[in-house]
Amino acid sequence: MIASLPQQIEVKTKLMPNKVGALFMKPGTAKTRPTIEMVNAVEGVDLVVWIGPLRSIKPKDGLPSIIDEINKWGGFNCTNVVYMGIETLQLSDRAYLQLYKQIATAWRCFLVVDESIKMKNFEAKRTQRMLTLGSMVEYKLILNGTPITKNLLDLWSQIHFLSPKILRMDYAEFKQTFLKYTKITKSGGYGRNYTKEFITGIENIDYLYSLIGEYIFECDLNLEIKQYWNNYNYTLCDETKEEYNYLKEKYLDDKTLEEKNNNIFLEMTQNMQHTYCCTENKFEVLEEHFKKWPEEKHIIFCKFIRSQEEVKEAFPKAQVLSYQKESMSLNLQNYPYTIFWDKNFDWGLREQGSFRNYRTGNLEDCYYWDMTGNVGLEALFDKNVKAKTSMVEYFKKIGRENLKKEL
Repeated sequence: MIASLPQQIEVKTKLMPNKVGALFMKPGTAKTRPTIEMVNAVEGVDLVVWIGPLRSIKPKDGLPSIIDEINKWGGFNCTNVVYMGIETLQLSDRAYLQLYKQIATAWRCFLVVDESIKMKNFEAKRTQRMLTLGSMVEYKLILNGTPITKNLLDLWSQIHFLSPKILRMDYAEFKQTFLKYTKITKSGGYGRNYTKEFITGIENIDYLYSLIGEYIFECDLNLEIKQYWNNYNYTLCDETKEEYNYLKEKYLDDKTLEEKNNNIFLEMTQNMQHTYCCTENKFEVLEEHFKKWPEEKHIIFCKFIRSQEEVKEAFPKAQVLSYQKESMSLNLQNYPYTIFWDKNFDWGLREQGSFRNYRTGNLEDCYYWDMTGNVGLEALFDKNVKAKTSMVEYFKKIGRENLKKEL
């Protein structure tokens, strides 16, 4: 039997007495192993429920699943194990009701939620359903390497899932206790005004940690291998650049932009990026790259379906993955090289993607390349990932005219 790592022993020592806990361990620090050991340490468990991203349970052909990872470490003692995708839980009433019945009729269920950040939105159906299931279970664990991707509010649902007794406050109270806000009122035209609330800071963090500290295990990733970050520049063709500039003028000359829903801004950046996601020089740059590096050892992260399809056709030996669906949970130790084909303003997905290969058990150094186009939007992506803020938040700060100059 393979001996436990020191942090895995610490997990059980700290969390077992509480029956619930959060493994907020850096991606790649082997959260699966201590989870198995904790579940197996509880006597009388007759049902284990594992809820996680569907792509980690049923990945693309050839990629290892979370079930493979669990079996690698000996699996659960309980033979009645149910795996369900978070997406399935949200979309299928039948699957949800069936799982509800299984938990309700079990004598002792142990419920594990992998990538618990997926239930950060309190109002989402998936979150409400997981909170309902969680209220039925005594033993619970949540696993996540990046438990906060937007702001501190991401934590409330995750901790409330473990037990309402930990925070002893509802969502509104949590918001008022730990976040600072600024309200801005603007004229909306036709004599109407509208007020928006912006998070400007956090407070009472010591108090928050005093409430949740004993239920959380944190662990940094300390590996002997290294991560190397590189960049490839590519150039848009004249036709693509013209289309990009047309969209910029179309959206940013709209004087009512700031009065509309933020989705108009997201639509703008999506459409502008989509114009050049598969520009010709981008493929030429990567073709040169693969003359020096083994294509079959690469992960290529794409944002758009168009990108995924064209990149997969051009480079069939590489693993072409989606940020949104496949940047979490997958264990890809055999692919030490990563290309970020499309930039993404969600720093949480970017961080998760960089840890698919940089993980406990990997013996090779990991190399990463960003593909950077010669337009202002690319620099804006980089700036926001570095600052760990969203583009919507950034737009609110600089306004339309300044954004036009940057783009």
